[in-house]
Amino acid sequence: MSAEAADREAATSSRPCTPPQTSWFEFVLEESLLEQHLQKPSPDPPPVQLIVQFLEQASKPSVNEQNQVQPPPDNKRNRILKLLALKVAAHLKWDLDVLEKSLSVPVLNMLLNELLCISKVPPGTKHVDVDLSSLPPTTAMAILLYNRWAIRTIVQSSFPVKQVKPGPPQLNVMNHIQQEKELTENILKVLKEQAADSILVLEGALKLNKDLYVHTIRTLDLLAMEPGMVNGETESSTAGLKISAEEIQCQVCYDLGAIYFQQGSTNTAVHEKAKEKFFKTKELIAKNGSSSPHFTIDEERLAGYCQACEVLTSSSDDASQQATPYSQIHSCLKSGKYQDLVKIFLEDNLTLSLPEQFRQSVLRELFQKAQQGNDALDEVCFKVCVCNTICDVLQGRIIDIQFCQLFLKPSKEKIDFLLEVCSGSINLESASEEIKRRMAAFLKNLCLGMEDLQFVFMISSHELFIKLLKDDERKLLIDQMRKRSPRVNLCTKPVTSFYDIPASASVNIGQLEHQLILSVDPWRIRQILIELHGMTSERQFWTISNKWEVPNVYGNVILGIKDSLTRDLVYILMAKGLHCCAIKDFAHAKQLFAACLELVTEFSPKLRQVMLNEMLLLDIYTHEAGAGANGERPPSDLISRVRGYLEMRVPDIPLRQVIAEECVAFLLNWCENEYLTMQVPLPLVQTNPYVKLGQLLAATCKELPGPKESRRTAKDLWEVVVQICSVSNQHKRGNDGRVSLIKHRESTLGIMYRYFMGILFFFRLQEPLVLTTILSLFVKLHNVREDIVNDIAAEHISIWPSSIPNLQSVDFEAVAITVKELVSYALTINANNHFWLIIQADIYFATNQYSAALHYYLQAGAVCSDFFNKMVPPDVYTDQVIKRMIKCCSLLNCHTQVAILCQFLREVDYKTAFKALQEQNSHDAMDSYYEYIWDVTILEYLTYLHHKRGETDKRQIAIKAIGQTELNASNPEEVLQLAAQRRKKKFLQAMAKLYF
Repeated sequence: MSAEAADREAATSSRPCTPPQTSWFEFVLEESLLEQHLQKPSPDPPPVQLIVQFLEQASKPSVNEQNQVQPPPDNKRNRILKLLALKVAAHLKWDLDVLEKSLSVPVLNMLLNELLCISKVPPGTKHVDVDLSSLPPTTAMAILLYNRWAIRTIVQSSFPVKQVKPGPPQLNVMNHIQQEKELTENILKVLKEQAADSILVLEGALKLNKDLYVHTIRTLDLLAMEPGMVNGETESSTAGLKISAEEIQCQVCYDLGAIYFQQGSTNTAVHEKAKEKFFKTKELIAKNGSSSPHFTIDEERLAGYCQACEVLTSSSDDASQQATPYSQIHSCLKSGKYQDLVKIFLEDNLTLSLPEQFRQSVLRELFQKAQQGNDALDEVCFKVCVCNTICDVLQGRIIDIQFCQLFLKPSKEKIDFLLEVCSGSINLESASEEIKRRMAAFLKNLCLGMEDLQFVFMISSHELFIKLLKDDERKLLIDQMRKRSPRVNLCTKPVTSFYDIPASASVNIGQLEHQLILSVDPWRIRQILIELHGMTSERQFWTISNKWEVPNVYGNVILGIKDSLTRDLVYILMAKGLHCCAIKDFAHAKQLFAACLELVTEFSPKLRQVMLNEMLLLDIYTHEAGAGANGERPPSDLISRVRGYLEMRVPDIPLRQVIAEECVAFLLNWCENEYLTMQVPLPLVQTNPYVKLGQLLAATCKELPGPKESRRTAKDLWEVVVQICSVSNQHKRGNDGRVSLIKHRESTLGIMYRYFMGILFFFRLQEPLVLTTILSLFVKLHNVREDIVNDIAAEHISIWPSSIPNLQSVDFEAVAITVKELVSYALTINANNHFWLIIQADIYFATNQYSAALHYYLQAGAVCSDFFNKMVPPDVYTDQVIKRMIKCCSLLNCHTQVAILCQFLREVDYKTAFKALQEQNSHDAMDSYYEYIWDVTILEYLTYLHHKRGETDKRQIAIKAIGQTELNASNPEEVLQLAAQRRKKKFLQAMAKLYF
């Protein structure tokens, strides 16, 4: 008898008995009345109570003529009752959260066992021995439901339960409670014994990757009416309630994570598995949401699990703990080394590795200790709070109220520490402009919020403040301070009489100019300019900020406007719009451009077209950053406008090169290949180099699935890129009289300069097929050089020509750099493209970076095989890739890994394997890898080698490996292949953990 069958018998042998309700029971026996009852908004009794009543009635023991208690009879009445209970559960969509909340363990156990019976699970068979993929969908789903409930019940039983305060003692009630408690304990005992099997069943379910179906009221009716239908509609792939593969993955991962986490209390290594499952659940929820009609996952509990796993999976090794900020912080809190704690937080402000929630939790703990009477912690609380605040500033978050409270009464010491943290948290050489802008704004606002001018002077005279704010910005700040207080003095000696002088017109102009610099409201900008022009007509206000930059092609037209107010307004609106566009503030950019378009429409058709072009570019950027990032196609109107721009033939219109680049890249990214290859006007192809290049790329991508003889466009694209990458040789006599050979670019050879093409245009492409095409072209160009030792592999590389007539003219150094940059960029678009990962690995291999090469070879195999749980496709792990992995391991002195990899080749390379095994100076795990060897010849050689060396222990390990029955040469071929595949999987997973 199987564990499940024993469980079922234990559950049915003793049931909590309640007085029967005959009249109500007879009423519900009518099938149609049950369905009507369930459809009510608030049915009374509720559905879960119906399940209890039905199963209690069906499990009520009978009494024979000799007054002996007999098991419940298997008659029509009891079968109907069980079927009705299943129908109610089907009405609840088999939601375990709902069922577990309202049903006791014995009742739910009986219900799921009845589901197994009606789903035709073979009696007496262990679930772990059943191949789920070969079962009907409803049968497989029933097994999944049972085993999910089993491990959920085990996990739930490990939680502490609040004891319910007992009421007045009643003998029959106490007997009922004691009987149910004993029955629950017996069921839990059985479930725990078969927990390992349940885990294996659910792990197997993760590999199914197909939709399943669970019984509904309709399919249960079909089973009840005509048992023969079990082989027909009720077992077909479309019968029942559909549960998608992703929903199953999400449920099973979460439940497995919970059981692994619970087992981790006795086996810490299991926490790694729990972490993997919880983070997989998190990914699936981010993709599909946490709720569906069939289940709901508590995201707060999941977040708690994830956070606990992050801490628990840190290494137990002392040295590695010291290298982990979390363990260092815990150690400092425990030992009271608070200055070291502050130092850790300050250092992390540069790396930003600690989560915001963790930082805040440490600060709360310090505040609690300080409130308990430890006054020495007040300073530590302030310092940690300052570190957290600067971290928030750098990441663009709102400043916490605690910092404002602690800074209500600033002191020289506080200001000094604050400036120290600010200086230590930003590397001015490598920091982005956005981070510098945030830090500068924080320091400016800090000055404006202080009343004591000595502290303001401390900040404004600091080196960091001077570097972050330019002279005009510092002057504006001083003007603001003066405006706020008529007697502000930033000198060491008060000279109050100087500041008693009333503000002049120049002060008011300075204030307006400051507002003009800060404002992004078009109407406010217009109002300020009108006021400024009313105060003076001698100034050119478009020059007051050196950050207002307009391309030269536009500047010449704008500065030709005669009216000074209009000239300033158009220039500033365009400059601010371009700046907002550059910092991805698209909403304000649109407002500024719209106002500028409305203004120039009245007097300049040329500038009107310029603004329409800029608004087109803005709309492209907006779509790519918004809906386009989620894969949503652009509206047809936007595509039409892009085509219209490329086909525009308005004379004397200043055009920016970047707009043409973005338009062609936009069409390529959204697969408008038909237009680029068939509909684009011929004059446009001849005059616009980007359209020409886009047409060749689109045509090549379009023909990729076709025969080799249709690759004429590929050859044309190859010739264009070769010309772009070509240089001409020229002799020049130097000052010393020697003749030197110099290289320079012939601009007439290429359709555009290599810099603009390679760096600007290609890095705007995002469509995988287009990126793959151009990447394979450059890889082929890299491989044709004569002095190349290690070729780089790439997809579709065979479509390109294999030689170049004038090989010396190609700048191969630039080609190599382009390949490296292109593949790095491509992996930012899709880090799981195995062909791109192989290219990256080949690059590292060619440059003798063998550890990094192995990392990417293994990553390429992992992403296309579900972390090696499936077989790696042979077009990914080709013989060339395996041989390069072998060479990497050999040069890293990992000789046992070399021998194992020799088995992966189509023809096992015994010569290399034996030579590697003869090496005694190996840096890998050596004999612990023997379990991954499936080739008997290699194992026999190992046995001979260790015997010859007198290494008895290692010889025994090799003998044990060779003695496994699944490696017997007499086994069927499929058994031998399965044994090899299982060892491949374990070995590659072990390698991945080593090199990832």
